[in-house]
Amino acid sequence: MTDDQIKSLRDDITYMKALADEGSRGPLLGGAILVAAGLIFAPASIVHWMIDTQVLAVGPEAYGYLWIGAVVIFLAALFVLKSRLGSRPGAFSPANRASSTAWMGVGLCCFVLGLSMAILAWRAGTEVPLLFFPSLITALYGAGWAVSAAMSRQKWLWVAAIGGWVAAPVLALLTGDPSQYLAYAAALVLLTIVPGVILMRQEPSDVV
Repeated sequence: MTDDQIKSLRDDITYMKALADEGSRGPLLGGAILVAAGLIFAPASIVHWMIDTQVLAVGPEAYGYLWIGAVVIFLAALFVLKSRLGSRPGAFSPANRASSTAWMGVGLCCFVLGLSMAILAWRAGTEVPLLFFPSLITALYGAGWAVSAAMSRQKWLWVAAIGGWVAAPVLALLTGDPSQYLAYAAALVLLTIVPGVILMRQEPSDVV
């Protein structure tokens, strides 16, 4: 192999490494999905508080209708937003693939654990398992943001991750107080809408 061929090979390797590094640090997509989650579940949390405090004079069965309805609306929004996301440039970069997988895991964990706690509450005849739900969700959001921060190398995302982990015990301290769901609504805004909007603003039209 000649010196020119060796130099050409080194240049090719350097170029491929640069592309891989650029892809891992490229802007994250999916901010709109997080904004949608916040816009759906934060108001649902406020309505939950209104039921708790009897601002809304409805029976306890309203809780189930409220949260099932919120999940159905979010799943419809998720379907629409995911179908658009797949066609965006950069959707299959290493950072976006890892982040997307992590958030899919977070969403499935939220659903499965929420269903499991509802079944446990029904079988045990107590609502105690459901009282842990807000803490569970914010802790899982913290995990999702941690993966996104590590893969994208955007240090500010660690603030969202730590925020989720801090919110979990704080919400647990509010267990039994109707204000827990107001605090949960605020946490959802800070953990979904705020970072989601920032990510959306970082998405240039020519993402690579």
